[in-house]
Amino acid sequence: MRCGTGAWWPASRELPVSESRVTTASPPHTNPPGGAGMRTQNPVEGVATLPLPWVIARPRWLAGVAVGVATHVLFGFTVWHLFRFLSGEPSLPIDAPRVSTGEAAARLAGNAVAALAFALPHSVLLHPATRNRLRTHISPAFYGLFFCVATCLSLLTVIFTWQPSSQILCEFTGWGRTVVRGAFYASWIALFYSLALNGLGWQTGLTPWLAWVRQQPQPRREFRVRGAYRWLRHPIYLSFLGLIWFNPRLTFDRVILLVVWSTYIFVGSWLKDLRLAKFVGEAYRDYQRDVPGYPFIPWGPLGRVPREPAPGAATPTTRQQSQAA
Repeated sequence: MRCGTGAWWPASRELPVSESRVTTASPPHTNPPGGAGMRTQNPVEGVATLPLPWVIARPRWLAGVAVGVATHVLFGFTVWHLFRFLSGEPSLPIDAPRVSTGEAAARLAGNAVAALAFALPHSVLLHPATRNRLRTHISPAFYGLFFCVATCLSLLTVIFTWQPSSQILCEFTGWGRTVVRGAFYASWIALFYSLALNGLGWQTGLTPWLAWVRQQPQPRREFRVRGAYRWLRHPIYLSFLGLIWFNPRLTFDRVILLVVWSTYIFVGSWLKDLRLAKFVGEAYRDYQRDVPGYPFIPWGPLGRVPREPAPGAATPTTRQQSQAA
């Protein structure tokens, strides 16, 4: 079902009298001429019918509103469970019964598949070719909601199928545990701060959906450098790295999560740079030259990227050769 504006909705907000159900009192002995959307005489003298409110008259509009509300309820549900999952609450106690080597290996392999179940679909849906194909079936006003639902479901799949391990590789205690926990909570604050800078409404699909609800033109997303984006290109990804790394207890299953999701974040950062350089153009290439992707990466595709000369552009050597000739 494609959700959108325009042809779905009638121009008038009133229904024909034959569909009206709201009644009101009218002056006695009046009989105005009938017609669509007009007050007509009811069989009961002194009672006339009025058109239904336009909200009730538009079931597809109501369905679209319900989809948006349900999506954001799902988003809140997912964030809560993600917080618990990354904080280490699902981990098994130290005295949990040990399993055989084969069973432990099978659990770790299952966790690797679960971690990829979020990373791979998320990257595929972000690919321009995928977006272009899906937008032939999904209205731009609802594509953000679709992406948010797909992301939430993939994260919930990871969370509810994850098999924690009781084998501890490293654990912080005392003040070290307090510091790591503080860094974990700070990463959540940094994440929502970065999302707000980049437009949280774009991340969940709220902004285009609200424009559809209000029957306004779809807004255009603009590239703006502000806040943390003045010092690094990927503060959202950096905050997410903090969520998965700052855990006082490191178990074998957490190693799988760290390796898979950290790799995804760095590869995803590189792919995001490529997409923005393509769609934003010269402004983003200038931004890549001046601002690194991450503060701890001084060079490479995620560092400051030097501008390459345009094809066919004259270099100093070429000019000198031209003058000599």
